[in-house]
Amino acid sequence: MKAYEIRDRFGLQQLTLTERPAPPCGHGQVRIRVKAVSLNYRDYLVVQGEYNPRQRLPLIPVSDGVGEVVETGPGVEGIRVGERVAGSFVQGWLAGPMPARAGATTLGSPLDGMLAEEVVLPETGVIAPPDHLTDIEAATLPCAALTAWSALFVHGRLGPGQTVLLEGTGGVSLFALQFALLAGARVIITSKSDEKLEKAAGLGAHHTINYRQTPDWGKAVQALTGGSAAGVDLVIEVGGAETLPQALRAVRVGGTICLIGILSGNRVELPLTSILMRGVRVQGLLVGSREGFEAMNRAIASHQIRPVVDRVFPFEQAGEAFSYLASGRHFGKVCIAVGD
Repeated sequence: MKAYEIRDRFGLQQLTLTERPAPPCGHGQVRIRVKAVSLNYRDYLVVQGEYNPRQRLPLIPVSDGVGEVVETGPGVEGIRVGERVAGSFVQGWLAGPMPARAGATTLGSPLDGMLAEEVVLPETGVIAPPDHLTDIEAATLPCAALTAWSALFVHGRLGPGQTVLLEGTGGVSLFALQFALLAGARVIITSKSDEKLEKAAGLGAHHTINYRQTPDWGKAVQALTGGSAAGVDLVIEVGGAETLPQALRAVRVGGTICLIGILSGNRVELPLTSILMRGVRVQGLLVGSREGFEAMNRAIASHQIRPVVDRVFPFEQAGEAFSYLASGRHFGKVCIAVGD
C-alpha cells in the first residue's frame, strides 16, 4: 500500500510517499481503505518536529480520516465490511474523564496516522460519521469538530443567550460558530482578513473584529458586551502565546477560556492576578472521547450541519496541502482525497 512517512528526520521536505506492506488485521481490529483525510495545524507541527521532537520515526502523519471497512479481525462484533467509519483521535479514550495516558494513544503522533491507503485500527477506535456527509466532510470531524464541541458544551457549558469569542476562521473556530448558533449563543469572531470576516458573518456570526486593525481586540470585545465590567462567557483560545493576554481581557469575571491551540507560540508571561482576582477558569482540553464523538455526530445529523471545507488536494499533492495549511490562507478545513 502507499503511505506518506516522515522517515528519519523531520521537515515538510522529508514527507515521502512510500510503499509499505499492508498491516495485519488482528483480534478486535478492522482494516480501513482510507477515502479522505483532513489536516489540522497539529499535523503540520508533527511533520516539522515541533509538536514532539522525540517522536519515533518513521511515522505516518495526520490524525483525521474516514474510509470503508474492508476486513474485520476475530472478535469484531459491531462493525461489518462495507461500513464507513472515521478514526477516533484519542484511541484510548472511550468515555468519562480523560485517562492519564490519553496522549500516548493519539493518531498521527505518537501512533501512525491516516495518510495512507489503508490503516488498521481497533474496533473501539472507529465510529460511523453522519450519513448525510461526503467522505471529505466526514474526515473533518475527529479533531476540529470534536474539539469545538467539547470546548462549548463539555467544558464551556455554553447555553442560550451566552456569548462566545472565537479566534480566527480555521476548522475549530468555524465548527464552534456553527455549534454555538445551534445553542442560541451570541458569537464574536476575530480574523486579520476582512474577506474571511465577511464569510463568517454570512455563516451567522453576530460581530466580527479585524485584530490587525484593532490590536487591542480584548477591549473591543468588552465594548461589544457592555463595557469594562462585561466580557464574553467563553473564549475558544486557539492562538496561544500572543492571543491569551487579549483573551483574558475579553472574558467576563467568572468566565472560561478553553485553551486549545498554540498557533502563535506556547510560552507567555501573564500577570496571574488577571486570572486569580477575576475568577477566570483556563481549561485545557485534548479533543474529546469516543462518547463525545457519538453525541456530536447525533447533533450534526439531527441539524444536517455541513462542515466548511476550503480546498481538497489529491493524494499525490499532500505536501502542497500542508504548505497551503501553513500559509493561513484557508477558510475552514484543508482536506486530501485518498481513495477514488
